Amino acid sequence: MPKTVDHAQRRAQIAEALVRVAAREGLHAVTMRAVAAEAGISLRLVQYYFATKAQLMLGALRHLERESHQRWAHRLAGLPEPVPPREFIEAFLVEALPTDERSRVFHLVGTSYAVLAMTDPELAHEPFIAGVDELDRLLTGALTRAQADGQVPPDVDVAAEVARLLALNHGLGTSVLIGQRTTEDARSVLRYHLDQLFGRS
Repeated sequence: MPKTVDHAQRRAQIAEALVRVAAREGLHAVTMRAVAAEAGISLRLVQYYFATKAQLMLGALRHLERESHQRWAHRLAGLPEPVPPREFIEAFLVEALPTDERSRVFHLVGTSYAVLAMTDPELAHEPFIAGVDELDRLLTGALTRAQADGQVPPDVDVAAEVARLLALNHGLGTSVLIGQRTTEDARSVLRYHLDQLFGRS
């Protein structure tokens, strides 16, 4: 009998190959042929699953996002139930920092993808922003609950605060990647900001 192909597993194998190439040489060095060689499969097989380089890179980014969500869920599982809004927000923000090799790669690939999408029409056409919108929604829900419970002052503009948290986190993540700050420095800045936000009440 012919061997049954697990297409999800094959896609993950190809995505992992791209991640390794990008982590080692940078996203600009990624080609369909380089990924095929890294995965130990034919170029034709890579093209079967990802018709274009843009689709390949987006597939790898989504692969890393799913892994990041699993890591975040693991963090939340270790917190009291229901998870307090402050701890919920901090768990997300810390997970979004490049605190280890895997999260460093995720941040590196995501940042590189965003930069390339600014000038590549094919990449820009892909729904890269959808993942960011989902994070915005989750943080908005947590901060709104905190405000309703009196943990955050009623005069706080939730939408503006969420935008600031995301921008702060992205900036801190990049500063860690380039060696400007250590991971612990970045965590301290986040805690300082959250202490102010939640402590003012």
